[in-house]
Amino acid sequence: MPAEIGGSLDAVDRPECDPAAAAMVEAFCEAMRVERNASVHTVRAYRIDLMDYARWAWREDIDPLHASHRQLRRYLGELDHAQYSRTTINRRLSALRSFFRWLNVTGAADEDPASVLQGPKQPKSLPHVIRPADMVKLLSVYGKRDSAGNVRGQSYSDMRNQALLEFLYACGARVSEASGLLSAHVDFATGQVKVFGKGSKERIIPLHDMAVASMRTYALIARPNLLGDRACDYFFVSTRGNRMGTDAMRKMFKDAVRQAGLDGTLSPHDMRHTFATDLLEGGADLRTVQEMLGHASLSTTQIYTHLTPGRLKKVHAQAHPRG
Repeated sequence: MPAEIGGSLDAVDRPECDPAAAAMVEAFCEAMRVERNASVHTVRAYRIDLMDYARWAWREDIDPLHASHRQLRRYLGELDHAQYSRTTINRRLSALRSFFRWLNVTGAADEDPASVLQGPKQPKSLPHVIRPADMVKLLSVYGKRDSAGNVRGQSYSDMRNQALLEFLYACGARVSEASGLLSAHVDFATGQVKVFGKGSKERIIPLHDMAVASMRTYALIARPNLLGDRACDYFFVSTRGNRMGTDAMRKMFKDAVRQAGLDGTLSPHDMRHTFATDLLEGGADLRTVQEMLGHASLSTTQIYTHLTPGRLKKVHAQAHPRG
């Protein structure tokens, strides 16, 4: 755990904060929600980071709305000294940049000290991809047959979990998108789903036959039994008949990873990485993968090209005159 900086930086219940600054943070978060259509998770993260900064400024007797770039640099330096990760420091700097830009646009401030700051360089790391053999083990945990091909009985929860795992791998959806998937947006006839990603951006993604089969079995047999006499608009439901939340989905995934005997650090997001990498290995173009992942920028999708040397070699052999 990082060391404390004049008290816990992460304490959300500390009263020591400039009321005017706290009010501006709330106004900024509301603007993000209304004007930028930011997700609940994004708004919450910005609020936590900015209130942390406001509490630090209060302790240091600094006006948080009119801080100098030297003072902001000192704040970031203290985070580094407290051994916060580079990712955390850069995230907080990003929050400060957005906040001060907004302060300038609204006229609450006439200087932008955060714009000249540089965050620590991030170590380059490639997405974690699940190997094909491991994916077979993972998708067999709750399936009709185990990884050895032996028939096993499925409970209603097993059917749901199997459908969820197949769904995540079939379309590279985020856990938040899986939790928010509506039954009305699952089209078995055409084999596709409509999901809402970051900023409530809508996209339609095709499903392969195995995913459709698992999801249909769940929808026709397991889901009505899990619901009982309840009604729920969401496709994936809990054993109590409510919307299955992201925490429950992550816990289920961790349990499946453990039962499959795989690396315990694997996360549901690694299914998304594997989906993208497998598409590129299969010959899909970057633009198509970008659209299916819901990436706003192609540069975000390009990282997966570093994971597909086989595809690059194939393209080189086909395209180069001496290939």
